[in-house]
Amino acid sequence: MDKYVGKKLDGRYDIRELIGIGGMANVYRCYDTIDDREVAIKILKDEYLNNLEFIRRFKNESKAIAVLSHPNIVKVFDVSFGDMIQYIVMEYIDGITLKEYIQQQGVLTWKETVHLISQVLAALSHAHSKGVVHRDIKPQNMMLLSDGTIKVTDFGIARFSNNAKTMTEQAIGSVHYIAPEQAKGDITDGRTDIYSLGVMMYEMLTGKLPYDGDNAVSVALMHLQLTPDSPKELNADIPEGLEEITLKAMQKQPSDRYQSAQEMLADIERFRLNPSVKFEYKYFFDKQPTKYVDAINKVRSNRSEANEEIAKDDDNVRHSSTFAVVLGIVIALFLTFSVCFVIGITRQTSTEELKEVEIPNFIGMNVNEITSNEDYKFKFEYDYVYNKEKEINEIVDQTPLPSSKKKVKENAKIVLFVNSKQGEGEIPYVYGDDQATAIQKLKEANFTYYEIYTVLDDSMTPGTVKNTYPPQNTTAPYTQVVSLYVVGDTNDSRKSVPYVIGYSKEEAITMLEDEEFVVEEKTVKSDKPKGTIVAQSPVSGKLAPKSTVKISISDGEPQNKVQITVTLPNVVADNTKVTVRCEDTVQDVYVNSDTPKTFAVTVTGTGTKNVEVTLNDTLYCVYSVNFTEKTSDVIAYYDVEVETTTAPVVTDVQNTESTTAFETEVAE
Repeated sequence: MDKYVGKKLDGRYDIRELIGIGGMANVYRCYDTIDDREVAIKILKDEYLNNLEFIRRFKNESKAIAVLSHPNIVKVFDVSFGDMIQYIVMEYIDGITLKEYIQQQGVLTWKETVHLISQVLAALSHAHSKGVVHRDIKPQNMMLLSDGTIKVTDFGIARFSNNAKTMTEQAIGSVHYIAPEQAKGDITDGRTDIYSLGVMMYEMLTGKLPYDGDNAVSVALMHLQLTPDSPKELNADIPEGLEEITLKAMQKQPSDRYQSAQEMLADIERFRLNPSVKFEYKYFFDKQPTKYVDAINKVRSNRSEANEEIAKDDDNVRHSSTFAVVLGIVIALFLTFSVCFVIGITRQTSTEELKEVEIPNFIGMNVNEITSNEDYKFKFEYDYVYNKEKEINEIVDQTPLPSSKKKVKENAKIVLFVNSKQGEGEIPYVYGDDQATAIQKLKEANFTYYEIYTVLDDSMTPGTVKNTYPPQNTTAPYTQVVSLYVVGDTNDSRKSVPYVIGYSKEEAITMLEDEEFVVEEKTVKSDKPKGTIVAQSPVSGKLAPKSTVKISISDGEPQNKVQITVTLPNVVADNTKVTVRCEDTVQDVYVNSDTPKTFAVTVTGTGTKNVEVTLNDTLYCVYSVNFTEKTSDVIAYYDVEVETTTAPVVTDVQNTESTTAFETEVAE
């Protein structure tokens, strides 16, 4: 048995079980007796307590995460660096690694990939903005929660981007996801994480790694020398735009990749809004490797004999092929001249044959109607604006404007201005405003997704806003979930709701009743162990004593998950309540006129069941879901008149509009 399990650490943390074994540390599930919550504690292995390099890396991880605060990055609560034991206390995440999920699924759908990658990019954008480069991005370091949330973990080899670096720094990181500059021991920055993320996308979309070999050195060399197979050759269902995004992220030279996580996220969002979009990022798939002697010398330490053989081979090839090279150049010049001549004639002929046509009126149309219509012979370019009075994906303007007098060639360029939340705006200044005023300012600035966090500050009036993330007066995408940090009352008699998901029924009831809450329980279908708490409401925040907390207890029956796609009516009033009911399981989502008309909801069950969707408690449509085969079909739609209802007030818990933001992330 592990020597720590069953012990109490520093008189505070009850160590319950070993849940992870790493290269330099082990991870335990523990119970924090002071803050009354489950935590994960990473403890440095005994054999490294005297190893200065491992101690440096371990401390570096705690420093890196300590400056980060993002919903997609694991939180750090406490650290301890004693002589006998060194540990980091983090939030406990009940889920599986993304690597395990990929292995279970084989190949992920492009919709799943976009949903998951968007969260990782949001996390990286935050980390990079704080000067932290992860340098070990891989699916093994991503935790996937049951609700589809991603948490980025393991900042063990992260570094601050403004740190000095010597050329003797070792190439570190997982070899299958390592960036070329890491393999060579060159300087790393945020673009290094983007390369690794591109490799991860490649694996998610194809089920295969772009490079694999017999040993770490050979794989590292492949990252330096080879171009991967086209993802579409391995999975024809991958949209071209998503393949372009993946390959741009995986470019060998950092200058050829996305220059920031936010830039890549913008392309992902553009693709999500229009899956048929093409970015015109064209890449050459070279099946023959280029010799890279310098890289081999840097990566292959203590392999001088192999290097000498490679150098000799190169020298022999160089001398024996001189004549062939000269002849090749002559032939290439001749062919180039011939091709240019033919292209010139063809272009002149095709230009003469193009007809002049009137400029159509695209204003008011949906961009998908245009991209899917092959009758339009124009070269379309897209620009993105945001107008909350218009439908998402609606064309709000065009250049040139429609005209019956002015005519253009069939292949003329037309710029379409698409209504999209991909646009950016400035976070308003809300310091000192009350919560309601701050939210109103956000909405007026077109930021419709937000979340509320309570902080303590005796110098400010309770209920007023102390800060925001992203910071006030900075630019952010309209899709950004804005965090409002609202000052709480230090004399508040309310108590924090314990997090009981994953505990047994008996443990959960004891924890809640100890805080003077009334427990309302029900048994639900779940494949979790019988008697385990699988859901609670609310999951966090503060409530007055004697308030009711609802818990859902697993019946232990195996279930499958199926994702159904809900398509809303064209006109939806603000705060429309969409309820998805599958047997005893009910999910409520509040949407408004700005919400995309299609979003996904995951339901669980066994056998074949009917799933009802209601709008403001009026039946809207019914699905037949086969949980065994994981398929769903719409049985019927019903006419409904959608009226506005009032969303419930939730105290100190993520605002319901933030929930809507998450639900719509998985759409399309």
